[in-house]
Amino acid sequence: MAGTGVFSEILDGDVYKYYAEGEWKRSSSGKSVAIINPTTRKTQYKVQACTQEEVNMVMETAKSAQKSWAKTPLWRRAEFLHKAAAILKEHKAPIAECLVKEIAKPAKDSVTEVVRSGDLVSYCAEEGVRILGEGKFLVSDSFPGNERNKYCLTSKIPIGVVLAIPPFNYPVNLAVSKIAPALIAGNSIVLKPPTQGAVAALHMVNCFHLAGFPRGLISCVTGRGSEIGDFLTMHPGVNCISFTGGDTGIAISKKAGMVPLQMELGGKDACIVLEDADLDLVAANVIKGGFSYSGQRCTAVKVILVMESVADALVEKVKARVAKLTVGPPEENCDITPVVSESSSNYIEGLVKDAKQKGATFCQEYRREGNLIWPLLLDNVRPDMRIAWEEPFGPVLPVIRISSVEEGIHHCNASNFGLQGCVFTRDINKAMLISDAMETGTVQINSAPARGPDHFPFQVGLFSFPGHKG
Repeated sequence: MAGTGVFSEILDGDVYKYYAEGEWKRSSSGKSVAIINPTTRKTQYKVQACTQEEVNMVMETAKSAQKSWAKTPLWRRAEFLHKAAAILKEHKAPIAECLVKEIAKPAKDSVTEVVRSGDLVSYCAEEGVRILGEGKFLVSDSFPGNERNKYCLTSKIPIGVVLAIPPFNYPVNLAVSKIAPALIAGNSIVLKPPTQGAVAALHMVNCFHLAGFPRGLISCVTGRGSEIGDFLTMHPGVNCISFTGGDTGIAISKKAGMVPLQMELGGKDACIVLEDADLDLVAANVIKGGFSYSGQRCTAVKVILVMESVADALVEKVKARVAKLTVGPPEENCDITPVVSESSSNYIEGLVKDAKQKGATFCQEYRREGNLIWPLLLDNVRPDMRIAWEEPFGPVLPVIRISSVEEGIHHCNASNFGLQGCVFTRDINKAMLISDAMETGTVQINSAPARGPDHFPFQVGLFSFPGHKG
């Protein structure tokens, strides 16, 4: 169970400790932050409320540890990562338990997240050895006007201290996707986990602790964003920031100055459905892409743009599948579980009310109990409705009927988001032309958007911030 066995060291009474200098510590603030269980809407866990002074200490030790770690042989770094991956997978059950209680992720999906995270750590170790073990040799006469009188040998060097800020919906997987590449490359890590998901992240960090990484190389600070959020992102000791989340990333970018940023800030992933599409395939992928983990995924299908001639048939097929979705607590592995917080529930409800007021067709009755929102398909959505543009991050999916492919592409590209999208058609030529015209980082053909396999590219080169045009 969480906080017991090999994890007992990280719990102090009913408050989980933070991790610094290779030790589990209590904050000098004497304060804690409550983590609310989305299902019960009661306090499930508590974590330390770290101070700015403690952040300063963490940054100082991270910088010192990184200097030594950068001199550690590449094969040795990989050994540490492989060991951490094995420990992580071995203790998947208690970490998955945290995910169920903190973010209401279905139990089976929670276990999957931990296991795939271990696999990703090992993959990064292997790829790091291969990629970082290569150098590049250049000669001067390959550039016009030069003789072969100069040689250049290039190699990759670590950037320094990496501040990693993962989101609530994948607090383990999207944390290790930042941690493992940074460590194999010779960097140190300061992890600031999301409040919802912090305890799962602390358990994950303990797996790295048990693997024996050098003291100070990995740190995990918890606390209120209002107290240490800006202080972390503006800290002079940070050499790179990797952030996954929402509009907060825009604020971070403005405050971080010249620090390199790696960001993914959300999606309004469009699903364009042509007249010749296999509608049963579309419906299956819409359910998978739009409603898995209650739509709380940046790569969830967020809007269906379907040709008018097949819209009625597709809506009926999707409605039939929505009716089969199970709704309830994550412990029972229901398809639809409570969304992460009351504020999220209220935001989603606001989008639904706006759509109703403006004349959208409700394919199911809107139903909500606490943070639990039943799956809802909205037909005949128009561009003047908020749901057509805003990211609900919940089990509500709008359908916009289009009269031409160009109309669908225009709506997709007019969005503020540009993370992923998908096209359904039997014509590969049309699929390639449409995917090329969609201004998104990834376009899936005849499949729902998804992050993964985890080693696939997951960003947008088109815009300043991956996943967002802002």
